[in-house]
Amino acid sequence: MSNQKLIGPSILTADFLYLGSEIQKLEAAKVDYIHLDIMDGQFVPNISFGLPIVQAISQVTELPLDVHLMIETPEAYIAAFAEAGADTLTIHVEATTHTHRVLSQIREHGMQAGIALCPGTPLAAIEELIPIVDQILVMSVNPGFGGQTFIPTTLAKIRRLRALVDGASSPIRIQVDGGIKSSNIGRVVGAGADSFVVGSSVFDANGNVAANVAVLREAIAAASA
Repeated sequence: MSNQKLIGPSILTADFLYLGSEIQKLEAAKVDYIHLDIMDGQFVPNISFGLPIVQAISQVTELPLDVHLMIETPEAYIAAFAEAGADTLTIHVEATTHTHRVLSQIREHGMQAGIALCPGTPLAAIEELIPIVDQILVMSVNPGFGGQTFIPTTLAKIRRLRALVDGASSPIRIQVDGGIKSSNIGRVVGAGADSFVVGSSVFDANGNVAANVAVLREAIAAASA
């Protein structure tokens, strides 16, 4: 397991009217990456944003862009997201038939490759892909909407995945997305996760992004001690 624990706010809960200043707040808070949730209204029951937003953000920040494709046939858009500035491109194992081929294509386009699993998808679905991925995203809510409650059984799933990854001796990040906040992030750290996607726990009604990130860092540090 990596000693480095990464925080990546999802801009899904940011104020899109002031997205440039929201990105500046994330930079000032020294987050590790920006998480971009792309939804098509088909794979998930919601539509978010697409390539123009990714490209616009890539032009105003040096933070890595972690793009999570919650879309059908993600293979059709690999080149476009690479050109838009994505650093990591994560696809869902449930969203395409030839997952191995698509992940290989992502790497061929110079991006890190990630594979994601919905809460009801077993780890067996991605075991054969471990040698060719850089990141495995465990969804701790059913994808499609921000602000949902963390599904507790995800912790056991993360522990099993941690054992799989460690057994393969692969330098893979285990990322968790959904309902992460300061009150539960310690348990997610303890289960074996390395990377944490956060939304409403950073972009809350108070608007103090730096303070919210600091609270999450403190909880991670306490769990890692």
